[in-house]
Amino acid sequence: MPSAKTFTLIADHFRDRILSGELQPGEKLPTNREIAGQWQVAAATVSRALQALQVEGYIRTTPRGTFVADDPRVTLSPRDRLARVQRVKSFLAEGETSRVTAAGLVVPPLYVAELFDLDPGAQVVRREWLSGRGQSRTCFAVIWYPAHFAALVPDLLNTAPGRNAGISAKVLEATGRTITHARDDMHGRDADAREASALGIAVGSSILAGAHRWSDSEGVIEYGEWCLPPRFTIGYEYVP
Repeated sequence: MPSAKTFTLIADHFRDRILSGELQPGEKLPTNREIAGQWQVAAATVSRALQALQVEGYIRTTPRGTFVADDPRVTLSPRDRLARVQRVKSFLAEGETSRVTAAGLVVPPLYVAELFDLDPGAQVVRREWLSGRGQSRTCFAVIWYPAHFAALVPDLLNTAPGRNAGISAKVLEATGRTITHARDDMHGRDADAREASALGIAVGSSILAGAHRWSDSEGVIEYGEWCLPPRFTIGYEYVP
């Protein structure tokens, strides 16, 4: 197996185990020699893989060995959240929690109304939530749904704890819709006052912001806008 390919597979393997919660903060990884033996590769290939994970903030290296970072500055991409919805009916990573800060029927901004192909003055469901892991805040998001979904999924208008993680799965189940198209857009910019307050950072801090759009032939099922704290990493695989 080519070393470049193996380097990527090793990095992906440990990254996925950390994101899933299988490897906990502070947990020690096998030695480079042990990993090299398990994967039947040269030690240099293992070093390259672990160096990439260290740069991304997933692990730390000390004279005593390599450990999962105590507070990994990572979170899931919309693609990974959708994969978890489809697999385990929750868009949160293992060990991640969320708190809904607002939920209601509102008349949306014009660009959101156009996404949902709404008539002037028509409403949509708007949900605002903050996720975190331990003491870290990992994502601030505003999610929009067609208004008639609220009658099918009353929890869309509910801010009670514990009902947010499975909301996307509930929407798909109740509406009978299947996401057939998904798109993510991302850009770096400065945090505004609302985002800074939610993430506990200074106004004007550099953040990664983005939007996801999940849809089918009938139209948009879920549209979300989100942002991450400074220096947080997200990533995803794709088939070239």
